[in-house]
Amino acid sequence: MLSVADVTGSKSPKKIKTKKKFSSKRLKNSWQLYIFLLPAFLFFLVFCYEPMYGVIIAWKDYNPSLGILGSPWVGWKHFIDFFHSYFFWDLIKNTLGISVYSLVVGFPLPIILALSLNELKDGFGKKFAQTITYAPNFISVVVIVGMIVAFANPSTGMINHVIEFFGGKPINFMEDPKWFKTLYVLSNVWQSTGWSSVIYMAALSGVDMQLHEAAMIDGASRLQRAWHINIPTIMPTIIILLIMSMGNLLNVGFEKIILMQNPLNQEASDVISTFVYRAGLVGGQYSFASAIGLFNSVINSIILIVVNGITKRYSENSLW
Repeated sequence: MLSVADVTGSKSPKKIKTKKKFSSKRLKNSWQLYIFLLPAFLFFLVFCYEPMYGVIIAWKDYNPSLGILGSPWVGWKHFIDFFHSYFFWDLIKNTLGISVYSLVVGFPLPIILALSLNELKDGFGKKFAQTITYAPNFISVVVIVGMIVAFANPSTGMINHVIEFFGGKPINFMEDPKWFKTLYVLSNVWQSTGWSSVIYMAALSGVDMQLHEAAMIDGASRLQRAWHINIPTIMPTIIILLIMSMGNLLNVGFEKIILMQNPLNQEASDVISTFVYRAGLVGGQYSFASAIGLFNSVINSIILIVVNGITKRYSENSLW
């Protein structure tokens, strides 16, 4: 006859005890690895989770002299003020515009670069190409913006010299709002594409070469082999990185935008992060800025969950 444990699928007390004993034994034998993990755990605990306590000032009229707990509650006042403000839709439009532009242009390029580098034979040419494409990632954001300002200068910039050479008129890129998104996205693509391709290069290293040999025997070209072998192999990596990129859709890089921003292009460059900086640190509206930042984080979390759910439903790859 079947026992109750067999019918319900539950484990016997003896097995449970054995599993606990095995886990404690494994913990004891691997304590060095957990010590290595401890600094990272403390970092996230101190700098990421502990400050979350202060998010309650989004529902308070925070006064530094009264402290977080002593400040009076105002409920959803700051959220409602932000939603009803005249700059709400402008901030959303600029933030989404730059994020979607960056995603559409910048996301496929590392994949294309990794596939291209993977086709190069090992040697000086491949190493030189990798060095050239990886190097911009190590340039400071301040230096990058300085280069943009110098190259886009209407009188001495190299870009305008080229435009004038072909008979065009100089363009003041940094002061024209319609050029801000393009300058930001293209410079960001130039800086990050090579480094972003490293992950795809690592994934491509796991491709079974026997598949390529079989495809070559069948007469497949390089393009056909890349399309039918390489891309399906790295597709799980592509999906995971796409989900993570969608989860940061409203997190536009603050440092670069604030450095490129000026009063003449502010109508196109003012995003949620720069507004939070001005409202919170410059204007001293700490509760109002916290409410906006919390709204931004919640929307990103919702997008991440929705995209992950859609991906999990239609494919075998997801974050959880």
